[in-house]
Amino acid sequence: MTGTIAIAGRLIGRAHQPFIIAEMSGNHNQSLDRALTIVEAAAKAGAHALKLQTYTADTMTLDLDHGEFVIDDPDSLWKGNSLHKLYEQAYTPWGWHKPIFERARELGMIPFSSPFDATAVDFLQELGVPCFKIASFENTDLPLIRKVASTGKPVIISTGMATVAEIDEAVRAAREAGCKDLILLKCTSTYPAVPSDTNLLTIPHMRALFGCEIGLSDHTFGIGASVASVALGASVIEKHFTLARAEGGVDSTFSMEPDEMASLVVETERAWMALGEVHYGVTEKEKDSRTFRRSLYVAEDLKAGDVLTEENLRIIRPGLGLPPKYFATLIGKRIGRTVRKGTPMSWDLLTAIDDQVAEPREAVPRNVRA
Repeated sequence: MTGTIAIAGRLIGRAHQPFIIAEMSGNHNQSLDRALTIVEAAAKAGAHALKLQTYTADTMTLDLDHGEFVIDDPDSLWKGNSLHKLYEQAYTPWGWHKPIFERARELGMIPFSSPFDATAVDFLQELGVPCFKIASFENTDLPLIRKVASTGKPVIISTGMATVAEIDEAVRAAREAGCKDLILLKCTSTYPAVPSDTNLLTIPHMRALFGCEIGLSDHTFGIGASVASVALGASVIEKHFTLARAEGGVDSTFSMEPDEMASLVVETERAWMALGEVHYGVTEKEKDSRTFRRSLYVAEDLKAGDVLTEENLRIIRPGLGLPPKYFATLIGKRIGRTVRKGTPMSWDLLTAIDDQVAEPREAVPRNVRA
């Protein structure tokens, strides 16, 4: 069921600030120094977690350069590469994981990774990761999901390309294997993705359907989709992250730069804080602002017995007189004593014969905070 999940001491759920994950992927460009610099930049930008991908080219595919083992999609960022060569460029050497994780922890971030086979799960267990992420392209790999879930640690699953039935199979596999803390990420598996294909309205539907925390793995440009997802209930946001897109890299085209990540952290928190609760009427901080509403004021010096008219009774600021809705009711009534111009209108200014005019009670709908 939905509720708060703890990962390395950080609470995740709709009652808490959105959990922002910076995905390094292959943006280290095969340099450990660059990888560590990315970690530092992500921490400075305010990201809460740093995620890697744990695989080798040989655990991902076969070393073949023909047929379906070559990317021939004309719209792909990686057109012309064999799968094996692409993964050789993109993978994070396993020997780098420990120093990257250690640096992330030193800077206050939570490091973890996406394993792509059982050996990667075992390796990450040895490094003490606090949770696991299943990538979209692996969300139908039920043996891998069961392996990860059997660790008893929180599991995050991206749902790119998955049908409702496939997501259900993944969720069931995870839960049956022992996963108690599950997060599903709405994801569109195109690189980059466009807003019109993002379908954020799936987020509340997915939460109701699977009874778990929901987030967004966002491959669109900018922060608009991520901020909007928070309004729809996303408690986790994952974005690919790089130092500078101009410096290249397998995922650089759709990755965030540090200033963008900093904006994402700030604006998603603002969106979350702005959700609040169902509330009508004056908030505590609005009380002083009521003075600047319009209200009814005596606009001329009047003496006892004078009749209120549209000239000597005005709807003006400030708001210390009777509400404007009583304007028509008061026109034609007599003043009961001398009144100076600029006096806020009140019921006790009327003559005894008119003082039975009273403000009616207003009905307030049930179950709504006034």
